Amino acid sequence: MKTIDIHTHLLNPQVRFDRLFDRVAVHFFAKSLGIDPAQLKQQPWETYVTAMAHAVSTSETVAKTCLFGVDSRVDCKGRETHRDKTVCAMNADVLEVANRYPRQFIPFFSINPLRPNALELIEKYSEKGFRGAKFLQNYWGLDLNNPAFIPYYEKLRDNNLPLIIHVGGEISIQSEKRYEGSNMLELPLQTGVTVIAAHMGLGQINHKWCSWRNLSRNPAWFDKDYFHILEMLEQHDNLYGDLSAMLIPLRARALEHLASQKQVHHKILFGTDYPVPFTIRFNTHGINAADTKRIAKIQNPFDRYTAAMLQFFPKGHPLYTNYQHILASSAPV
Repeated sequence: MKTIDIHTHLLNPQVRFDRLFDRVAVHFFAKSLGIDPAQLKQQPWETYVTAMAHAVSTSETVAKTCLFGVDSRVDCKGRETHRDKTVCAMNADVLEVANRYPRQFIPFFSINPLRPNALELIEKYSEKGFRGAKFLQNYWGLDLNNPAFIPYYEKLRDNNLPLIIHVGGEISIQSEKRYEGSNMLELPLQTGVTVIAAHMGLGQINHKWCSWRNLSRNPAWFDKDYFHILEMLEQHDNLYGDLSAMLIPLRARALEHLASQKQVHHKILFGTDYPVPFTIRFNTHGINAADTKRIAKIQNPFDRYTAAMLQFFPKGHPLYTNYQHILASSAPV
């Protein structure tokens, strides 16, 4: 069985692991992804790219990944106001890597809709072979229900380009919580764009006083956006949800419940959110001890992630073929 990972990130070529936190975290980060920590410190971007391409090419379960960066934050006049030094890879970077490793990566672009030439950029990158778009509106500080963005959505729709929208908690980059919710999906859906709700609306810390509830597998304590997305998946033919970064504890707790929601299984997509690190041990997924131990030993990060998903969505489940509705001509070989 091989599938396509709908959600992976390219890092900024200027990435450095030189902050105090980075120096500590880089060892766990590297180990989780199967990368040599020393090389990652010395040549961070090139080491990351080659290691990721190698992981995809040697994976037994993932044939290709959809690869994207994140555009910069810009103001209402299109002037760049912030570019995260870790997350904000630009479209030219994605294209260079996708051209270098065409058997591993499918390029998606990220274009902030506040850019004055956003519509021209969509056409430009569509002509260069980009197959979809990625929004991180919570970093950009944008309300996606702004009617000014309708021409942008129409351009995506007319070019048959799916749009991945972050929905749920965010800790890897600056984020405005008011733009993390499932309500951000409304206008893109109404305009007719094929929308992918990343992370199924999970990952918020909603219970500050009874903090254990944030890790509970009791659905009574799950994120409200999660249940809203389940409803929306049934209501909108052009909406899908992806399971990227579902193995962080704030989200993994919902896997058993989601596995029971068979009415939406034809609308969920496999994704990892590589390079977001995850642990199989000491998690909230509820996988039994023997399988946890077995899965934790898998070296390839894509295969390790898939092995955990297979505990809830077995081989032959539509999760692994639903990408064909989004990327009709990208069948794994």
